[in-house]
Amino acid sequence: MRSRRGSRSPRGQATVELALVLPLVLTLALALVQVGLVARDAVRVTHAARNAARAASVGLDDDAVRRAASDGSGLAPSRLTVVISRAGQWVTVRVTYRCPTDVPLVGTIAPAVVLRDQLTMRAEG
Repeated sequence: MRSRRGSRSPRGQATVELALVLPLVLTLALALVQVGLVARDAVRVTHAARNAARAASVGLDDDAVRRAASDGSGLAPSRLTVVISRAGQWVTVRVTYRCPTDVPLVGTIAPAVVLRDQLTMRAEG
């Protein structure tokens, strides 16, 4: 007679383990992709703040400063906010960007991330 314990197939057990672990591994991989996209956008926000601060420091008007922030950064202008403050010889630019979390599965779990950067430069001329 065969023992009940010896009749189990190792292939069946491996399939069950894969079915249990695969969704977790897939979610983790997609979360890592989302973290990478947010990190990329953080670098772009810093770049946008530098461009905007440089434009403001040479005396461009506020609309041109906002264009400088969005043009070379690769960020969606609809999600980008640029605030310019001038105080004496100093110009401060604050850039805020609502980074979308649109990676499948992860985007429904994680809320939108808000990235901020601020840069102050001396006004030229």
